[in-house]
Amino acid sequence: MKKILLIVLVVIVASGLVAFFVYKQQSGYTKVLTAKLVRQDLATVVSGTGQIKPKTFANLGATAMGRVTHLFVKEGDHVKRGQLVATVENVQQQAQVSGQQATISASRTDISSYTAAEKTAEANVQHAEADLEQKKLDFDRAQNLFKAGIMAKQDFDAKKAAYDTDVASVAQAVAQVNQAKANTDSARGHMHTAEANLRVNQNALDLTKAVAPFDGIVTNEPVREGETVVVGIQNTEGSTFMTIADMSVVTAEVKVDETDIVNVKIGQPAEVSIDALPGKTFKGHVTLVGDQALLRSTGVATSQSTTGTEEAKDFKVVVTIDEASDELRPGLSTTAKITTAHKPNVLALPIQALTVYTPPPPANNGNVQAASVSNAAKAPPVQGVYVIEKDAHGKQRAKFVAVKTGITGSTDIEVLTGLKEGQEIVIGPYKTLRSLKDGALLKKDTEKPVTPTSTT
Repeated sequence: MKKILLIVLVVIVASGLVAFFVYKQQSGYTKVLTAKLVRQDLATVVSGTGQIKPKTFANLGATAMGRVTHLFVKEGDHVKRGQLVATVENVQQQAQVSGQQATISASRTDISSYTAAEKTAEANVQHAEADLEQKKLDFDRAQNLFKAGIMAKQDFDAKKAAYDTDVASVAQAVAQVNQAKANTDSARGHMHTAEANLRVNQNALDLTKAVAPFDGIVTNEPVREGETVVVGIQNTEGSTFMTIADMSVVTAEVKVDETDIVNVKIGQPAEVSIDALPGKTFKGHVTLVGDQALLRSTGVATSQSTTGTEEAKDFKVVVTIDEASDELRPGLSTTAKITTAHKPNVLALPIQALTVYTPPPPANNGNVQAASVSNAAKAPPVQGVYVIEKDAHGKQRAKFVAVKTGITGSTDIEVLTGLKEGQEIVIGPYKTLRSLKDGALLKKDTEKPVTPTSTT
């Protein structure tokens, strides 16, 4: 029994000595997480949320007041340019068009009649002129015979009267031609007036019909057959038959935070995801960057707001999807990830490794004036990382190295100057990194960090 107690005592003493030596060996060391610098493709991504919208869409509003008699399409139907999609009651307009068409038809008949009268009058002129020519020959012959004393005065007067009568007949026939032409011109004028009235009435009839302005899809139809629609006047909005969208070019209209908008430019690539289509992404590019800040709470532009507020603001960004899909519908919620910068094969480090180091003030050797000067000229904080280096005894120590950074990815940031590929740096823990001193002894923490679990 004494031997067993002695053995146990020896083991306890040995364990205590081992623990003591381990503690002494590790005292003064700081446990840290490390990583080696590698090259990788780096991209800066800006996100925005919004909804799918067609680039081109039109609200077909009522252009005539009346009851809706027919709706030829419904929501989701595809339509072609010029296709009749809705009509309003048009009995009066149709009657006016028919009346004007009848008037024009009658005017054309009158013109034909007056044109025939013109030809008859022209024929009468020709007949009268031929008669006049014969009478003139007879009169000239009678004058010669009368001067020669061969023809009696009575016969000569008869020839002269016949000639004068034919001169009057020719003048009358010419007047009839002019009158017939005047009647024809008048009939043509009446027909032109009727045609102008027909165009007015036809336009009034056309206003009772709604046609598709382009190829597209019906996305909204707020009215039903039998309802009465009205035309908008001044500041009063009129009735809308439907909304037609051209889905051949689809856009994602999203809002981007004001802190990110400065990096967004037209032409930058983007990936668009749809909440209703999980797992699918659509390629696109930025086609519009808004220049008006929108209040996040109301969506109203700051230039239109009447109250001064310091709330967060967004900017509208439009991303045009490169290849439209039948799965896309206006109004679908979407998220656009815009790549504002991209660099391949750059040296990068984890963002959490960056820290700020404030260089110590120079020694003043008890000189009060020098101390005040040194405090006034205190060096500003420097951004950098702690690099792991071995000292003369082979121990790992932290060395602060200032770095200049470039573009920022989701978890890493580009290194422009200060570091080289393969160097090992301190990346955490966060509290340790913030309190780490230049030249501190380091020990790598090989234990995996505990992942927090959510409780229900």
